[in-house]
Amino acid sequence: PSLSSSHLSSSSSPKIAFLFLTNSDLHFLPLWNRFFRTAKTSRYNIYVHADPTVNITRPTKSVFDDRFIPNAKRTFRASATLISATRRLLATAILDDPANAYFAVLSQYCIPLHSFNYIYRSLFTAKTFDLTSNSSDLTQYGVRVKYKSFIEIISKEPRLWKRYVARGRFVMMPEVPFEDFRVGSQFFVLTRKHALLVVKDRTLWRKFKLPCYRASECYPEEHYFPTLLSMQDPDAVTRYTLTRVNWTGTVAGHPYMYKPKEVSAKLIYELRKSNYSSSYLFARKFSPDCLKPLMGIADSVILRD
Repeated sequence: PSLSSSHLSSSSSPKIAFLFLTNSDLHFLPLWNRFFRTAKTSRYNIYVHADPTVNITRPTKSVFDDRFIPNAKRTFRASATLISATRRLLATAILDDPANAYFAVLSQYCIPLHSFNYIYRSLFTAKTFDLTSNSSDLTQYGVRVKYKSFIEIISKEPRLWKRYVARGRFVMMPEVPFEDFRVGSQFFVLTRKHALLVVKDRTLWRKFKLPCYRASECYPEEHYFPTLLSMQDPDAVTRYTLTRVNWTGTVAGHPYMYKPKEVSAKLIYELRKSNYSSSYLFARKFSPDCLKPLMGIADSVILRD
């Protein structure tokens, strides 16, 4: 397939591929079912990578029926297995449907912050959604011609050097010099061009799948994707993610987890605010027992444009 900067898919009706990484039940399945309820099936696909060593309930009578990919492998936090699982999801979605144009990686703790139609318009038709880009760079004669991937890429982070040498001082050389090493969220939205780039990569993958001897500094899933895209196609990425995360009160590298009493319309409106785009589209991390209060405001707040 063409890898031009404007390439999304070979289809005239592009779709969003929603890629779920999980090692537990899909806690917010009813919310996601309601999210997809008003969406045209010609505009999306769903794929789930579920850790096969965990007894996970397979949903029935929902949009997630038969959406669990068959070649899933065991995953561990802070290991290259999460890179592998994401690559497997991307490859499955690429091969499954040529209309898949954007690929959104999510977890079982993620929720949508808007309706499907709002998210679809933001990614495919809105000319001013990305506040960091000059609209004239994205349009020609008033028509949207260039699409970017929404992935966080950070070059200045206090522990970046320790993360870089987690496998050994010179292990990443010469393919990944320290000045090219990046960090960012593992939850992102990629164009088909970049999904193909990830799946085809062998050079950096050989480095990032090597074991670490400093486990406390080793988060390959937060390093591999930002580094690869920053090195291979830096001008076609936004350098920020569309998934809102609260890192205040971080415990053992985990982000803040919202509890049921905190769920409200005010929280949703606050989570949507972004300095980089018109709005965040997704958010994490919510405890499973947040489902009831989230469903209580689903139609009136979350999915209301």
